[in-house]
Amino acid sequence: MTKSKIKVLSALIVLGGLLTFSACDENNNFVPLFTVEDDKKLGEQVSGEIAADPATYPILDRAEYADAYAYLDGMVNEILNNGDVAYRDEFVWAVNIIHGDETLNAFATPGGYIYVYTGLIKYLDEADDLAGVLGHEIAHADLRHTSRNLQKQYGVQILLSILLGQDAGQLTQIAGQIAGTVAGLSFSREFEAEADDRAVEYNAKTKYACDGVKNFFQKLEDEGAAGGTPEFLSTHPSPVTRVADITAKASEIGCDTSLSGDTGYETFKTNLPI
Repeated sequence: MTKSKIKVLSALIVLGGLLTFSACDENNNFVPLFTVEDDKKLGEQVSGEIAADPATYPILDRAEYADAYAYLDGMVNEILNNGDVAYRDEFVWAVNIIHGDETLNAFATPGGYIYVYTGLIKYLDEADDLAGVLGHEIAHADLRHTSRNLQKQYGVQILLSILLGQDAGQLTQIAGQIAGTVAGLSFSREFEAEADDRAVEYNAKTKYACDGVKNFFQKLEDEGAAGGTPEFLSTHPSPVTRVADITAKASEIGCDTSLSGDTGYETFKTNLPI
C-alpha cells in the first residue's frame, strides 16, 4: 500500500470516529464539526465573491451613502451588544446594503457578513421591523445555520479535505457555490423558527420592539402576498404561522412589544437611492 493510500485510509478512520462521536453531544444535540475558524474563512471568501459580482450584488458604496450606513451600523451594533450573541467578538459582523428596490430580502453568510436589500428597507414601516429582520439574520450567522447545512451536504468531503490539509481549496469552491445562491438561501423550518425565537430574545434587550420581526410577515399576509411572496420565503413556514409563533415567544418571555418610536427610520430611507 502506498503512503498516499495509507494517509487517506488513516484520515477516513479518524473521520469515521469524528462522525460517530462528535456529531452529537451527551444530550443528543447536534454539534457542528465545521469549526468557527472555518466559518470565518468561508464567510470572508463568500464576501469576496459577492463583492466581485456587482452586477448580481450592487452594494452601495460606504463613502457615498455614509449616513445610511451609520444608521444601519448603529442598529446592528445595538442588537449585537445585547449580551446573547455567542460569537460577538469572533465574527466580523459587517453589514452591506444591496441596491434592489424590487427585492424583499436580507441574508447572512458564515462569519457574520450581513446583507440587506433596499427593497426590504423601503417596504418595512418601522425601525423595529428592520431590527427584527436583522436580529433574525444575526441569529442565522451566530447559530451557524449555514455551516450546519454544509455539514449535512458536504460533511465527509469537508472534513476529509481538512484532515489532508486541503481545506483552503475546498472552502474556496464552496464559497463560490454559496455566493451564487446565497440571496435565495433557504433553511429548514427548524432553523427559521430558531432564528425567529432568537431575534425576539435579542431585541428584548434593545430599544426596539422585541417582536418586530413578525411585522414583515404580518404585512405580507395583510397585503395578500401569497402569489408574490419573496423567493427566499418559498420553503419557509407560512407568514401567518410565523406571526403566531413569534407572538407566542414574546408572550412567553414577557418582553416589551411597544414600538420604539424611532423617527430616524424615515430619514434613513430617504438617504437610500431612489
